Amino acid sequence: MNDKISELLIGIKNASLVGKTHAFVPASKLKKQVLLVLKKLNYIDDFEEVGEGVKKQFKIAIAYNSKGAPRFSDVKRVSKLSKRVYVGYRNIMPVKYGHGNMILSTPEGLMTEAEARDKKIGGEVLFIIW
Repeated sequence: MNDKISELLIGIKNASLVGKTHAFVPASKLKKQVLLVLKKLNYIDDFEEVGEGVKKQFKIAIAYNSKGAPRFSDVKRVSKLSKRVYVGYRNIMPVKYGHGNMILSTPEGLMTEAEARDKKIGGEVLFIIW
């Protein structure tokens, strides 16, 4: 698969839908940055890198709420390999009336829509999660 972010997000989503405690996805630097943002937003509990060489993988501990449901219900990839979507900080709107998050790739790194609005930075919309 060429789209590393989609591979990561769908791997986490599918594992959480069947009730698994961990998901395994191939490791990369970009995926690590995305996982750091997801951990900060409490969509995942933790992650660690396992394996050596080209067989490195991330072992991702999936977060569930007190009722046993995954902490996020869905994820939508906005910017794709075939079509990039960019947004200026003035045009960044809340996701799902504030109940979701938009993850942006900005010149200062990956961040949520709220952080980008506060820092007055636009960028590429990677995905939205709620």
